Amino acid sequence: MVKYYTRVCNFYFGQKAKEKIKEGKALPLNNNHLLSFDTIEIITRKFKKKIHIKEIKNQSFKIRKKVLKDIKLIKVLKKFKGLNLKDFPILMGIINLTPDSFSDGGKYNKKNSGFNYAKNLIKKGCQILDLGGESTRPGAKDINPKIEWRRIDKTLNKIIKLDKFISLDTRKSWIMENGIKNKVNLINDVSGFEYDANTINILKKSKIPFVIHHMQGTPKNMQKNPRYKNILLDIYDFFEKKIKTIRSLGIKHNNIILDPGIGFGKNLKHNMTLINNISIFHSLGFPIMLGVSRKRFIKDLSGNNDSKERLGGTISSSLYAMTQGVQILRVHDVNEISQSIKVFKSLNFK
Repeated sequence: MVKYYTRVCNFYFGQKAKEKIKEGKALPLNNNHLLSFDTIEIITRKFKKKIHIKEIKNQSFKIRKKVLKDIKLIKVLKKFKGLNLKDFPILMGIINLTPDSFSDGGKYNKKNSGFNYAKNLIKKGCQILDLGGESTRPGAKDINPKIEWRRIDKTLNKIIKLDKFISLDTRKSWIMENGIKNKVNLINDVSGFEYDANTINILKKSKIPFVIHHMQGTPKNMQKNPRYKNILLDIYDFFEKKIKTIRSLGIKHNNIILDPGIGFGKNLKHNMTLINNISIFHSLGFPIMLGVSRKRFIKDLSGNNDSKERLGGTISSSLYAMTQGVQILRVHDVNEISQSIKVFKSLNFK
């Protein structure tokens, strides 16, 4: 049986987007009339074709039914507990409380450095603080949960008092449980809840919002020749299957974010395909998060080796993601990304 996928494309911004919607020539993305689209790409594992929204009525009954169902999810504003997704993109600031993260390991894991950095991120425009005590860089080894929690505990207790939206980056159910007791707002597990079988029980019991993140393999082996039949559709199917499983286990709320996991078990071609076609995930009906900050694909394209010298690539890919309606960007350089978004919006979204 042929399975069809819907990707929205050919976007308009600002006043042009409003005019197109008013004229009936485009549809709003996420109920945002400053960002609209007039074309969809119908995709299967054997072919794909682009059509104008006016041509949907001319498609076969099966295709028309699927596309209209997807567009209903694509058009609606995604609601999320504790976050206003109407003013997108929201910036998630990375706080690595580790000695060995790929970009800033050892920088924020001493005394008050993590807490002071969190305050600075908020000042620069960060709406979500993402704390992690275990490196998941390519080649990283697992660490003992007690060591991971020791890295997080003191900084988290201080940051909680800032009364901001806090995400906990961990693969372990015991760490999640401790974080939830300490009032974190979101669980961000890069394994997609595959690492620890008890994590789903913690999510169900607490009803806490969470990120479904895709990763092929583990941090230790994920970059050893990653392979897919079709990277875009394989990850779409992964999300679809994971959501179905989560529903079957009794988690009914919609406070779910999808992250395709740039750099987690993907080569350059995989990463570029995902970023180029990121708008396909809107049809799943949940907010999209993208983490392109300082990632290796920027080095592969530009030649810059040092992760701290990848700001230009981070900005350009982040702005592209915003034009595709991505609601959340996970970044290191909050000030610079926030500044670039403000300038871009003033030029294109007025």
